[in-house]
Amino acid sequence: MQLSSLLRLFSLAAIWGSSFLFMRIAVESLGPAALMTGRVLFAALFLALMGVLLKQALHWREHWKHYFVLGFFNSALPFLLFAIAAQTLTASVLSVLNATAPIWGALIGILWFRQKVSWTVLLGLVLGISGVAILVGFDPVLLKPGALLAVVAAAAAAFCYGIATHYTKNAKKVPAFANAHGSMWASSLMLAPVIWAYPVQGELSLGVAAAVLALGVLCSGVAYLLFFRLVEEEGATSALTVTFLIPVFGVFWGHLFLAEQVGWHTILGVLTVIFGTALVTGFKPSVFQRVKMLN
Repeated sequence: MQLSSLLRLFSLAAIWGSSFLFMRIAVESLGPAALMTGRVLFAALFLALMGVLLKQALHWREHWKHYFVLGFFNSALPFLLFAIAAQTLTASVLSVLNATAPIWGALIGILWFRQKVSWTVLLGLVLGISGVAILVGFDPVLLKPGALLAVVAAAAAAFCYGIATHYTKNAKKVPAFANAHGSMWASSLMLAPVIWAYPVQGELSLGVAAAVLALGVLCSGVAYLLFFRLVEEEGATSALTVTFLIPVFGVFWGHLFLAEQVGWHTILGVLTVIFGTALVTGFKPSVFQRVKMLN
């Protein structure tokens, strides 16, 4: 991977890892629905501006059904579930549960699409589930009321990403930028009515407003542009290695800004989930690939 691409990869991981920090900052004041409606709306406005500058057409009339399906499973529902979970769980736990998305995708492929599975994928599934059990099972956050439901909500959000992955593989081909742009507008339309169920709970302070803006523009809009550039330069497989780095930054930001505790279970759980995800996705470091070639 080129140095410029490597810098984009780490920047993307740092940005997406920070999204759980911003959720924790703003969710108590705004509530899950208003927070995530603001996120997707700011992202949609930012991508609309970039679409004009980059001359990227949306073709809404042609692809609106696709944008709504993709927006529901890839943004609206998982964002809302993560925001609900963020009312209880730490940024560290949220980021690790988010990293299980490829594992859920593999399980969907095996159980629903009857895809053949190798022993390495099975080992990765076991490790991924074990890593979550280690992280969550020994975390004091489970002592909080409603913690188990919050874990289920965050795991369900990652499960949604697994569904979205399989959907995009079989859906009609739409340019990546249009997918991001259109799905953000569709998500905005779907999430806005949910505010009635989760009304704003507190005052909109400057810090909360900044967190919402960061979630929309930085963690969604800018992050999508970085991701698409990575896919273009290095390919989808290399770009998806960002999945392994997000929990590292999620734990780091939570500890740095929210004083979240990092115990042995945190480190062991993160490493186990990352290794399990790597096996499930078929990721192999270049050093192992060279050894295989020599043999």
